[in-house]
Amino acid sequence: MPALICGSLAFDTITTFPGRFAQQILPEQVHILNVSFLVPTLRREFGGCAGNIAYTLRQLGGEALVMATLGSDGAPYRDRLHGWGVDTRFVRVDSDTYTAQAIIITDIDNNQITAFHPGAMASAHLTDIGRDTGATIGIIAPDGREAMLQHAQQMTDAGVPFIFDPGQGLPMFDGAELRRFIAQATWLVLNDYEARMLCDRTGESCASLSRSQLRAVIVTLGADGCALWIQGQCSRVAGVMAPDIVDPTGCGDAFRAALLYGLECGWPIRRCAELGNRIGAIKITSRGGQNHVIDRTQLPL
Repeated sequence: MPALICGSLAFDTITTFPGRFAQQILPEQVHILNVSFLVPTLRREFGGCAGNIAYTLRQLGGEALVMATLGSDGAPYRDRLHGWGVDTRFVRVDSDTYTAQAIIITDIDNNQITAFHPGAMASAHLTDIGRDTGATIGIIAPDGREAMLQHAQQMTDAGVPFIFDPGQGLPMFDGAELRRFIAQATWLVLNDYEARMLCDRTGESCASLSRSQLRAVIVTLGADGCALWIQGQCSRVAGVMAPDIVDPTGCGDAFRAALLYGLECGWPIRRCAELGNRIGAIKITSRGGQNHVIDRTQLPL
């Protein structure tokens, strides 16, 4: 049975500035800022949380049902999803807008300047999940604000247990809205910064959140693995050392795909997290969120 993946599909335009932003921006002149960066390298990647998660889930052998919105330029992305065998019946096209896009400039100190155009993602709420998707598990990943609110409610109404993964969308919601998401979800997954922000906004702690109906609160810690909070108790799942660190983009999505795969297989949450750490270490050796290759024969599946 497929995993229902609600989130964004986006194009990432990634450039590198072979200098330091700090040397080009004069602090005393920021009120009339007008700067230009020469970026001799540029690449365009397929991205977005839903696309990244589906990519890894399919490589692991899982089924993916993506719910997202593309713009008038999105045909190549839809074809790409079809090429993986992804169910795209809930991928709608808004012909009046462009697909969501992130334009990223990185300097030699790994400082970044990013512009994000939500485009078609802003109308993602117009797609209704319905009650008969065939999905037995789902995830609410970063997407348009209204889409995240509505799809969480619709997934609840359809009786589909889901992971709540607010990611970079977390700042869009106040404490009451976040508490509503949490009350609907079955699992909560955040990185350590997001966990601190969510706890601050809700007045909760990871320990108290894990004592609710949530089966687990998972806090990712990068190379240090992750923390599992279950019924107020915290345990650590060790990280996996990567042979090479190339690009962390999409590592969190790869981790979440592994969680979906393991949960769909009925694994204990710790085993799911162990696989997530291993897959994250594989992903970080490749650029972009959808270029890593997973050899299933080398994994404890």
